[in-house]
Amino acid sequence: MHMIHVEYNDEVAIVRLNRPVTNALNLQLVEELTEILKRVTSESDVRSLVLGSSNDKFLSIGFDIPQLFELTREDFKFFYHTFNQMCLDLYTFPKPTIAAITGHATAGGCILALCCDYRFIAQGRKLMGLNEIKLGVPVPYLVDCVLRHLVGVRNAREITDTGEFYPPEELSQMGVVDRVLPLERVLPESIEKAGSLGAWLQESFAMIKRNRVESVKERVLAHLEEREQFFVERWYSDQARERLQEAMKRF
Repeated sequence: MHMIHVEYNDEVAIVRLNRPVTNALNLQLVEELTEILKRVTSESDVRSLVLGSSNDKFLSIGFDIPQLFELTREDFKFFYHTFNQMCLDLYTFPKPTIAAITGHATAGGCILALCCDYRFIAQGRKLMGLNEIKLGVPVPYLVDCVLRHLVGVRNAREITDTGEFYPPEELSQMGVVDRVLPLERVLPESIEKAGSLGAWLQESFAMIKRNRVESVKERVLAHLEEREQFFVERWYSDQARERLQEAMKRF
């Protein structure tokens, strides 16, 4: 069973996470998204991408903690490296990307949204944030770098140090999201934005984006192996295991 649904609206690929309700991230979903990004990159008639969800409750809750908790250290290390590489692929994707956030985007779900070029979120109680500190693990290095580049050191510090989830109005004020819209307008306006950006010469847009993201990419790659190892060690620490077990009760 596929965990991601892809459809096309003219020259826009609409990629919807389609794992029941929470769209929890496991290895299969991450690998499917990796392959879809590769495919859309090579499709010359597709000029932009919208990332969304098949439901309005969650873009993604983040890592599938109950499933990942049981993995051996080596298997979890493989998953975490694959996740980081997919996020880097999304962040440096050469075509315009819009996150259509119609539901909560927390932890790994927030990371996916932050790796897109633009974020459109629905009004109301739709929360985003990075709660890794509350689980006893650090915020993944890639998104730490992306977030500081996007919203500045002070806002990034607040988001990563507190582990809070924020409503749309606060996210807009901090510069995390670009637009706050009625729920029914999030996907249509995301598609419209993707279409308008995709209308430019692809090579020129790709270079403009490369100029924006390559310094972050270089910084991430310079330290990624070391930071991944630290995350894995913390994931298996006694303190984190206790907090992860508590978190599993909410899945």
